[in-house]
Amino acid sequence: MRRLLTALLMLFLPTLASAAEPPAEGAAAPAFSLPDQAGKTHALADYAGRWLVLYFYPKDDTPGCTTEACNFRDDIVRIRRLGAEVVGVSVDDVASHADFAAKHKLPFTLLADEGGKVAESYGALRDLMVMKMAKRQTYIIDPQGRIARRYLEVDPQTHAAEVVADLERLQKAGD
Repeated sequence: MRRLLTALLMLFLPTLASAAEPPAEGAAAPAFSLPDQAGKTHALADYAGRWLVLYFYPKDDTPGCTTEACNFRDDIVRIRRLGAEVVGVSVDDVASHADFAAKHKLPFTLLADEGGKVAESYGALRDLMVMKMAKRQTYIIDPQGRIARRYLEVDPQTHAAEVVADLERLQKAGD
């Protein structure tokens, strides 16, 4: 019975992965308005005129998510010197984000997308029917609110450095 359930899950998992397509590079970034780890609401409009690194991740305090978050933490000075802000999004709640941010001294915003609506609008929601989680994806949003770069496959070990390099390249191309 267990094998049958596993086989069925594996068969249907790809079709349950995401209902929405990720926005294309050059497209307007989908709007959002979500609470952060302190309960303060953040919206896409709050970042108008600045570069935004919006990254989706599956679960607070798991190995890959911790590695990715800590690498963004360690590169935050370089990212901010490039005029960008980092915002993480998962379907975890505000309290979970608060614990995760405090434990790892994360100096950036984590948004609680408990219903998964924002992740879904970015094509980053994995709906497993019994639970939802965000896929590990990142979007660089330009100061005009457009998707400048998207990462649909992310290596938590090297991703922050990749984002820094792409921010530098994107800004040089815009000069």
